This record gives sequence, structure tokens and C-alpha cells, in this order.
Amino acid sequence: MVGIKVNSKKIRVVLDWNPPKNVTEVYSFLRLTSYYRRFVKGFSMIATPLIQLLRKDENFDKLKKALTEPPVLSQPESRVKYVVFTDASLNGLGCKLMKNGKVITYALRQLKPHEKNYPTQGLELATIVLALKIWKHNLFGEKCCIFLDHKILKYLLTQKDLDLR
Repeated sequence: MVGIKVNSKKIRVVLDWNPPKNVTEVYSFLRLTSYYRRFVKGFSMIATPLIQLLRKDENFDKLKKALTEPPVLSQPESRVKYVVFTDASLNGLGCKLMKNGKVITYALRQLKPHEKNYPTQGLELATIVLALKIWKHNLFGEKCCIFLDHKILKYLLTQKDLDLR
């Protein structure tokens, strides 16, 4: 077969490479493997999580700033109408619990491997279930509105159908 091939000695180095334990090792591994990127279909998609590790200082500073400038959260109360906002993406599920226009708390989580196969309405419904499970102690016996951005589920969640008792 005529064409360009990878150097088998270099491939042996890649195969024997131990998983990186720090940013320097990630950088070294990416430098070595990116030389052969033209031989690997979808190289950038495969390498993206490792590349994001190299940006850890950016994310670290962003998280530090978010933690040092938190929003003021309200205390939950009984006999107050709660509002739950939900949203789902291909990466995770997120929701926030509010009362009187003020945030009480946030909740989010990454998708589980099997959930990545869910259709959009399945993810939106999973977000509602997440919110109800996490905040059941706040929502039990209380009036609650759930806002979501997927119209097909609005028929599922009518006031008479949603009973949290």
C-alpha cells in the first residue's frame, strides 16, 4: 500500500504512555498526539476534554469569583407559592427554586450515560423529576408552578394533575 503511515516506534510510545496526572503531562501528551492528528478521524472532538484541562486556570478563577460573589438566596417558607424553572441540555439538567421573585436555591447535574440518548422531552421531564425529588421537602403540600421551555410537556403538567401529596 502506497501512502503516508505513522511511525510505529512513536505509536509504541503513545500506547505505553501512562494516563496524565497533571497539566504538564496532559500538555506533553497532546503535543505528541497532535502531530498525528491527520491520521485520526475526529481528533479534535476526542482531544477536547483534555484541551479543556489545560484551561483549568481560567475555570479555576471563574469558579473562585463565582464563590466569592454569591447571590443572596432567600429562605424557604410555607404557605408561599413556589416557582420552579427547569432547563435541560445535551450536557446536563438544571433548575432553580424561587418564591416571590427571589431565588431560594439552584440544582444541576450532568447527564448520566443512558440519558444522553433521551429525546428533548425526556430530558425536560427528567429535569422536572430532579427538581421535585430534590425539593420535595419544600414543595410537599405547597402550591407550585413549574416553568419549562418545551411546549409538548405543558399538557402533562396542569394544575389538577400535579399533586405533590
